[in-house]
Amino acid sequence: MLYLVPTPVGNLQDMTFRAIEVLKSVDLILAEDTRTSGVLLQHFDIHTPLKSHHKFNEHETSADIVERLKAGANIALISDAGTPAISDPGFFLVRAAAEADIEIQCLPGATAFVPALVDSGLPNNHFYFEGFLPQKKGRQTRLQYLAQLDETFIVYESPFRLVKTLEQLASVCSEERKASVSREISKVHEETVRGTLAELIAHFKEKAPKGEIVIIVEGRKTKVERENE
Repeated sequence: MLYLVPTPVGNLQDMTFRAIEVLKSVDLILAEDTRTSGVLLQHFDIHTPLKSHHKFNEHETSADIVERLKAGANIALISDAGTPAISDPGFFLVRAAAEADIEIQCLPGATAFVPALVDSGLPNNHFYFEGFLPQKKGRQTRLQYLAQLDETFIVYESPFRLVKTLEQLASVCSEERKASVSREISKVHEETVRGTLAELIAHFKEKAPKGEIVIIVEGRKTKVERENE
């Protein structure tokens, strides 16, 4: 069995009882960063062996892991925070396991964009998840694509590039498009700032952000409907 086990994006108490039970029972845990995951496992008194599985080696290691699964091992995949394969390693292993008819279970649990989307106050009956934008090649194409979406869309960003990304979004969507920025989700200094893109740019130019960032932007259709009310 291959288990995909979400881990907390902030508060360690967001870990589920089932996740702890699975991580204690499997033969091996695949971790994005064994140092980060080591802290989590120590906190919950989990002593299962750890092996590194990250974006730089997942192509090479997936075949070997599938062979271990076929031989009868139970293996869990975790990322540094959140659900594996959501803007994190996991897809290649899941595909390889599925093609080998390995049983796969993905546990429900933390994913950063869900609380950020709900907390934004923007329509969430339909939404588009972009994740991290390309840093260079293809970035402008993706920005222009997002600007034309009718649905609310979601972008992950680092605090160091937040203002630049907000400015780029404003240039393709207009400064008056409504948005929100959530950071430090589920941590002590959790914060969500809502407003137009112009207001968010001004806010974060004055107050430099810290922590992982989720940007939520209203869709083009929502903006038009709001203007026509």
